[in-house]
Amino acid sequence: MKALIGTENPGKIQGAKEALEVYFENVEVEGYKADSGVGEQPISVDTLKGARNRAINTKKYAEENNIEADFFMGIESGLVNLFGLWFIANAAVVIDKNGYESEGFGPIFPVPNKYCNDVMAKGFGQVMTDLFGGEDLGKSVGGVDGLTNHSISRIAITKEAFIMALTQHTNEVWNDK
Repeated sequence: MKALIGTENPGKIQGAKEALEVYFENVEVEGYKADSGVGEQPISVDTLKGARNRAINTKKYAEENNIEADFFMGIESGLVNLFGLWFIANAAVVIDKNGYESEGFGPIFPVPNKYCNDVMAKGFGQVMTDLFGGEDLGKSVGGVDGLTNHSISRIAITKEAFIMALTQHTNEVWNDK
């Protein structure tokens, strides 16, 4: 089973692979740098829009380059306002080889108001790197790793978001086909 994902981020690729392995055997996931069509730090509806654009652009790339795959995947992490509070949320979109699309979200976590402007200006990954130091957390375990004392990583959140998106592809009773 082969999937293409619209990112070159190793943590996101691994999370997608782990999600697919819940349902399929012999999983291969290949990353490709796909345009999200949204800003560097998506806010609100641009989070889902960016994930959808990455999946669509990955499918187009495969078609243009005669690459066969079963699924085309996109994921985006964005700052969203729910119930008057700010959160980081991961939106996932999965398009199968027949064009059927579904969406899912992973766990969300709060962003204190005092950091919202910085996240909007610099991006969540950079704010977390500034706060926790070290390497660019956005390219590795993610800022959530530091926030949760190393109990939840970017890989885990990505995996959960894709599992939610895959529910419509793996359960006949739960899809809109």
